[in-house]
Amino acid sequence: MPKRQQRIIMAKMGLDSHDNGLRIVSKWLADSGYEVIYAGVYNSAERILQMTIEEGADAIGLSFLGGEHLHYTGKLLEMLRTHDLGHVKFFAGGIIPPADVVALKDMGVDAVFTPGAQRREILSVIGKCLGVSEDSVHEK
Repeated sequence: MPKRQQRIIMAKMGLDSHDNGLRIVSKWLADSGYEVIYAGVYNSAERILQMTIEEGADAIGLSFLGGEHLHYTGKLLEMLRTHDLGHVKFFAGGIIPPADVVALKDMGVDAVFTPGAQRREILSVIGKCLGVSEDSVHEK
């Protein structure tokens, strides 16, 4: 039986509606063979948790541009752990100050991407976190 595609939920939380970067990275992931569940904007931690459970997601990718990354990430990570979903990989990207990159990783975020991160780097890091060999990830 063939192995199913890795599922990644891509979303924004809170009131930040600037989703160009999220859409671009979602497309890169889909083009590379991942199953992307695009949740869009205005999500709550509860909504992302429910989607993670319903979709059997392997990873969550969140984009932040409004400075609320520590608050929302902390809330969602706590909820994931409470529901025995600590194994779900977690990625964040956006306008995140260097000190907050360290704080996010200390909280349990697997990777943080800031402006200027290149496609190859993003795909490589996510692939490694998900245990996907570079040979099985194809770029279009």
